[in-house]
Formats: sequence, C-alpha cells, structure tokens
Amino acid sequence: MARYTGPTTKKARAFGDPIFGVDKYFERRKYPPGQHGLSRKKKQSSNYSQQLSEKQKAKYTYGVLERQFRKTFNNATRRHGVTGEILLQLLEARLDNTVYRLGIAPTRRGARQLVGHRHVTVNGEVVNIPSYSLKPGDVVAVRGKSKGLEVVTTHVGAKTNNVRQFGWLEWNPDTMQGKFLTYPQRDQIPERINEQLIVELYSK
Repeated sequence: MARYTGPTTKKARAFGDPIFGVDKYFERRKYPPGQHGLSRKKKQSSNYSQQLSEKQKAKYTYGVLERQFRKTFNNATRRHGVTGEILLQLLEARLDNTVYRLGIAPTRRGARQLVGHRHVTVNGEVVNIPSYSLKPGDVVAVRGKSKGLEVVTTHVGAKTNNVRQFGWLEWNPDTMQGKFLTYPQRDQIPERINEQLIVELYSK
C-alpha cells in the first residue's frame, strides 16, 4: 500500500506540530509553508475544516491511509468505551508504532521499513506486517540475526532510557526485547490530537 513520501517538515508546518518526530527544521520555521506563510492572516476555520484537518493530522502521524484509518475507526466504534480514545489505542497498538515507541527505530517510517524487511518478531515469530495489531502481553523483539544491524544498534543505544516514559511498554536493552503490557490511557499518549473532532467527522 502506498504511503506518504513527500517532505515531512513541510507537512508538519502545515499542521503546526512536529508530527513526524523531532525536527530541527520545523523548530526554525514554526509557521505555515509557502511564500506568504509568515505574513498570512489566519482565517476562521469552519467546524468541518477543523475536523478534517484533525483526521489528516492523525493519519499522517501514524502513517495510515484513508481506507485503513476508516477501518480502524469502525473497529473502535464496536468496542466498549470512548470511541476517540479507543481509536488512538488501536493506532498505538500497531506493530510499526510500537517498534518506534520502543526505540528500535528513530521514526515510524523507519520502524515500518524494519518490520517490512523481516527484522522484527512477535512472540518469537517473524511478522512483516506493519499494521499488525498487538495485544496485551505480546513480546516484540529484534530478530536474532538482525541485532547487529548498525541502524538498530545505534538507535537502541541512544534511546535506551526513553521508553520509560511510555508506561504501557516494557523494554530490555540487553535482549533487544520489549513487551506490550496494555493499551495506553489517553493521558499517556503524547500526540496532540483532538480525537473528538475525528469522531464528530465520521459521525456525520
């Protein structure tokens, strides 16, 4: 399935948020892209425009296209609880997102590539589907012969302590193995997404 491969900083500036992770270029220019980005007057957005923008922001953040995003939303509506929060929980439970959160890859795009190239296992079995949905208790690890990859060792070494901020995950840097403990609560998810606007959009 196709994925967005355009300029990430430009897209982040359009949303006014570093949705693809730490971005020094975004920090330098925190205003909309384009010739008149800095001087352009901000127009009052309609409710629909705000809802659509929030949905697009969530899609780009997690690297999901419309069809898959809608399928995830429909899945969230069938579960008991707050639909918007469940939607974000299901997106966080994706394998590529978890690989990124564990610090195995520097970005979700990089995590998707590692999964697609069969460098990651779930409960001891190789899984090459980035959208694979994890369940509490699932063990995610770097495949044995892939532990020596420079892209893995470099980033794991630099990010060993950062996974502690994600209370729903557990990580062992010695074995390069982590566990998806539970679905995160909304206040644990750092992304600045107004999920209620997405629910309103799809409820029309």
